[in-house]
Amino acid sequence: MFSKVLIANRGEIALRVIRACKELGVSTVAVHSTADSDAMHVRMADESVCIGPPSGTDSYLSIPAIIAACEITGAEAIHPGYGFLSENAEFVQIVEEHGLKFIGPSAEHIRMMGDKITAKQTMIDLGVPCVPGSDGGVPTIEEAHKVADEMGFPVIVKATAGGGGRGMKLAKTKADLDEAFSTARAESKSAFGNDEVYIEKYLTLPRHIEVQVFGNGKGRAIHLGERDCSLQRRHQKVFEEAPGPSITPELREKIGTTCADAVAKIGYEGAGTIEFLYENDEFYFIEMNTRLQVEHPVTEAIFGVDLVKQQLRVAAGQEMTLKQENLSIKGHAIEVRINAEKLPNFTPCPGKISMYHAPGGLGVRMDSALYDGYSIPPYYDSLIGKLIVTGLDREGALARLKRSLDELIIDGIDTTVPLFHALLQEEAIQTGDYDIHWLEKWLETQTFE
Repeated sequence: MFSKVLIANRGEIALRVIRACKELGVSTVAVHSTADSDAMHVRMADESVCIGPPSGTDSYLSIPAIIAACEITGAEAIHPGYGFLSENAEFVQIVEEHGLKFIGPSAEHIRMMGDKITAKQTMIDLGVPCVPGSDGGVPTIEEAHKVADEMGFPVIVKATAGGGGRGMKLAKTKADLDEAFSTARAESKSAFGNDEVYIEKYLTLPRHIEVQVFGNGKGRAIHLGERDCSLQRRHQKVFEEAPGPSITPELREKIGTTCADAVAKIGYEGAGTIEFLYENDEFYFIEMNTRLQVEHPVTEAIFGVDLVKQQLRVAAGQEMTLKQENLSIKGHAIEVRINAEKLPNFTPCPGKISMYHAPGGLGVRMDSALYDGYSIPPYYDSLIGKLIVTGLDREGALARLKRSLDELIIDGIDTTVPLFHALLQEEAIQTGDYDIHWLEKWLETQTFE
């Protein structure tokens, strides 16, 4: 096992990794910007290094500063968390060139899955079901019309290097395609420096289902079931649960085995998530995230597995102890993402926390870096906490979520907590009968006064 690990991240995910390291007896190094000098992850780590000014570009995304922090502290490995440099293949290469270990997959696998056209072709070759679409990038509007006409409308134009909903435009009819194509290319060029797009068939009422996989890097991999992440706003997840309320044990085993076999064949190392659109009992691959997911705690809750510890062990060269035959689901788990945002427009709302009280009790987990008096900086993502609850079944988990939200106190700023109070009153949430469009349609009717 490593003696010292540097966490190249901030906030609740940095704390999450620090906790796993401490339980394994591994010393930790926190890096931070000047805006995060009093952050909880800095306080909890064994050592800390300031790596730059508030801007993420000049601090958490500064590869030279992070490598220097490793050299200064003697850290042997880097855990990237999620976001920032977690899926940057160039960063992984530089880490390895400096004799350090990146806790995650290889640069090759990050590149393979980072380009959506390459990822899709790879998955097709590995036997993973995919959404019908263009064979590759679509360079001209004339070609776009040809592809769309062949598969039928509606279609969605997507940036090959896209993410977070950027560079994605829907064309419901042939008349919409010209604008969707040009806008998607422009957004992609602005956000990713790459204007290549491709076209896929647009599914009407799908759910968003993702499968958690884990590989040892030596040709063995397992799956840990699925998560339903269909409740989204602007392609951003807000409510996740496991197991998926619409997935039968037979479907779970089928798609899970398919995914595990696929990542085993390519020798994938560590945690990864294969995301699908799911409609009419069919799965359609959309992308693979080559990192730990924000919503990983719901999987941990129902399987009793610490995914970060597993990442650390495999990266350190230890044997992967997870075996498919020993993994079974116990109960139901739900996570809600709590953001520092003002409803109904979800406007970022940084500021000082005058009082913070986390809910507790059986089956309740609060992943957050908040504390009384903490000032949330305006420079980063607005996610400030994740409330995860577990019950014997879905009904019990929903009841526990309601109780926990009632206990939670975050004073001094606006948050998205009222969103979840309101959602729990809805029949669709109680029954689990929703799709990826449900939340945005529902939000159009809400005022949150």
